[in-house]
Amino acid sequence: MHPHFSLVPLISLIAGILILVRPKLLSFIVAFYLIAVGLIGLLGLGNLRFH
Repeated sequence: MHPHFSLVPLISLIAGILILVRPKLLSFIVAFYLIAVGLIGLLGLGNLRFH
């Protein structure tokens, strides 16, 4: 059995951890997250799975 990782939840997890570690980076992390999710949606990478 191989776990499947989707890109958007992985980005969300990393962003959440960074916000906990460095709260002053909140606006930059949110901006990066929104840009990344927008690009993933526009480029159709939302269905990309990592094995």
